[in-house]
Amino acid sequence: MIKITLPDGSVKEFAQGATPMDVAKSISEGLARNVISASFNGTTVETTTELTTDGSLILYTWNDKEGKKAFWHSTSHVMAQALQEMYPGIKLTIGPAIDNGFYYDVDFGDHKVTDSDFKAIEDKVLAIAKEKHEFKMRSASKAEALAFYAKENNPYKTELIENLEDGTITFCDHATFTDLCRGGHIPNTGIIKAMKILSVAGAYWRGNEKNKQLTRVYGISFPKQKDLTDYLELLEEAKRRDHRKLGKELDLFHFSQKVGQGLPLWLPKGAALRDRLEQFLKKAQKKAGYEQVVTPHIGQKELYVTSGHYAKYGADSFQPIHTPAEGEEFLLKPMNCPHHCEIYNAKPWSYKDLPKRYAEFGTVYRYEQSGELHGLTRVRGFTQDDAHIFCTPDQLDAEFKNVIDLVLYVFGSLGFENFTAQISLRDPEKPEKYIGSDENWEKAESAIINAAAEKGLNTVVEYGEAAFYGPKLDFMVKDALGRSWQLGTIQVDYNLPERFELTYKGSDNELHRPVMIHRAPFGSMERFIAILLEHTGGNFPLWLMPEQAIILSLSEKYENYAKKVLDLLENHEIRALIDNRNETIGKKIREAEVQKLPFMLIVGEEEEKNGTISVRRHGDSGKSNQTMTIDQFASLIQEEINKTLKSF
Repeated sequence: MIKITLPDGSVKEFAQGATPMDVAKSISEGLARNVISASFNGTTVETTTELTTDGSLILYTWNDKEGKKAFWHSTSHVMAQALQEMYPGIKLTIGPAIDNGFYYDVDFGDHKVTDSDFKAIEDKVLAIAKEKHEFKMRSASKAEALAFYAKENNPYKTELIENLEDGTITFCDHATFTDLCRGGHIPNTGIIKAMKILSVAGAYWRGNEKNKQLTRVYGISFPKQKDLTDYLELLEEAKRRDHRKLGKELDLFHFSQKVGQGLPLWLPKGAALRDRLEQFLKKAQKKAGYEQVVTPHIGQKELYVTSGHYAKYGADSFQPIHTPAEGEEFLLKPMNCPHHCEIYNAKPWSYKDLPKRYAEFGTVYRYEQSGELHGLTRVRGFTQDDAHIFCTPDQLDAEFKNVIDLVLYVFGSLGFENFTAQISLRDPEKPEKYIGSDENWEKAESAIINAAAEKGLNTVVEYGEAAFYGPKLDFMVKDALGRSWQLGTIQVDYNLPERFELTYKGSDNELHRPVMIHRAPFGSMERFIAILLEHTGGNFPLWLMPEQAIILSLSEKYENYAKKVLDLLENHEIRALIDNRNETIGKKIREAEVQKLPFMLIVGEEEEKNGTISVRRHGDSGKSNQTMTIDQFASLIQEEINKTLKSF
C-alpha cells in the first residue's frame, strides 16, 4: 500500500500502482469526470500514471492553470498530427502550451500555410479529437529516439535529443502519431470540443536569427464550444482596446523607423499624460519621505560589472560605447540601481540617517530582439519609476510594508482592483542563476513572505521568478478583459550592498551593511500606460485625462462666449479645449467621442444668455444633457475626481 497526501492535508491509502484517476474516483465520480491532469511530488504526470511510492498528489481540472496547460499541450499534439497528415514531408520541432493556447513551430518546406487554410486544419483537428484517442507516454533510449527521427529525416528533433541524457527521453503516442515529449496530457483527445487557429508567424529555430526561419502556428482549444465563442468575443474587444490603435487615435505616441525600433516618441498629449502620472507619484513619494535624484543615461562598463548586470544582461544590452581614451568603455544604462548605490556611497552614513530613499524616473535601455518588440509593452528604451531604499535590517519590515501601501494607493487611484501578489523566489534547482549567499537569500525571502502575510495580501509563490540579486513581490493585476499583467514590483537585496561595499556606522560604532529595497509601482512608464490604455479602453480616470472637457459652439456667433467659458474652466484648473470649427454639432460630437473626451460642453444662444453650459457625457445619447453653471460643473468634476483619486 502507498500513502497519497492531498492538497487539504488528508492522507489516503491505495494499492501500489493506483493512478491519479483512481484517486479522483475515490473522492467523487464528478471529480473523476473533470480531472484532466495531475502533479505528483511536484512533477507533472498523466492521469493514468501508476503511482508506486508515497507522495503528494494534486488533481487538476480545466479551471486550474496546470489543467489548461495540459489541455493546450495535448491539443498541440493533435494539431501536429493534423498538419503532418495534411502536408506530407513537413518537419515538426516544438509545440508547447503558452498563457493562452499553444503553438507549434513547423518547417513546412515547400508548403505555405495562410489564414485561408485555417478552417481545414481546425476541421481536421476536431475530426481526430472525436475519435477519443488516449495519450500514452513511453520511455525510449537515446539510440532508439535518434533512429526514429533519422528515419523521418528530422534534424530539429535530432538536435533536441542529442542534448538530452540517455534514460530521460520519453515519447507520447496517440492514434498513429508519435512525438518527443516530457509529458503532461489530458486522458484522451475526445475532451477537445472546440479549437481555433489564431495566427501564423515566422520564428527562428531556437530563437536564433542565424538559424532557419520556421512557421509558428498559434492555436487555442476548449472543452466547450461556448468557451471558444466567449474567447473570440474577448479577442475582438482586445483588438478594439489595443494600445497601439488607441495611442494613434488619441495622439499619444508614435514610432519612427528613422529614430529606431522600440524607441517611442511621446506626442504632446502623451507627454502630458506621462507628466501627470509622474507628478501623481512624486507627490505621494514626497509624503513618504523619498528624495528625488537624477542619474546619467550612460555609465562606465565597470559599474555594471561590479553590480553583476553586465554578466547577466550584457548580451541584451546595446554594444559598449568606445571613447577616444584607450580602454574606456561606457554602456547605455540597463538599470538605475548601480547609479543609486554610488549616490549612497558619496558620503558616510550613520544608523541615525537611515533609511535613505532615493527616487528617480530613470530611462534605461535594453537591446530587445526585433521580433519581441511590441508597441509600448516591449521597447528598447523605457523609463522606470525607480526608487531604492537603503535601511538597517531592523527597519526592513516597516519599509517593505510602507512600499506595499504605496503600490496599493497607485492601483486604487487607477482602477486596478483585481490583483494577486506573487512572491517570486529562487529556483532551488538552478543556484547558478543567482548571486549572493544562501543566508542572505533566506533572510530576504523571509522578509517578503512575512510582510505580505501581515498586510493580508492574496499571494501565490512562484519559484524561479526572483531577480538574480534577490527575491521579489510582484503584483499580478487582472485588467478589464481578465488578462493578467505584472505591474509593480518590490525587491529585497542584500547582495548589491555587498558588491558596492555600502556601509553605515551602527550604534556600536562599527560599520554594517545596509539592506536595499528596489521598488517600482508602475514598473515602466511605457508598459504601464499601454496596460492602462487597454484596461480603460482609453477612458482614463478623470484626474488623468489629457483634456477633461471640450467646448462645442453651435456656430461662429458664440466663439467669444466659448472663450469666456474656457477661461473660467482654467480658473478652476479644469483642462479643456474649444472646437470652433465651421462643422455641424453632430460631427463635432462624434469626433469628441472618438477622442474619449469625458465631457462635451455645448454653448449656443440660451447658454450665452443665461451664463450656463449644456453638459453631455462621453458615451451618452444626448438625451440626458444637463444645463448648469460653470461653478456647478467644476463641483461635478471635483466630486468625480475625489471618487477615484485616493488620498495617501
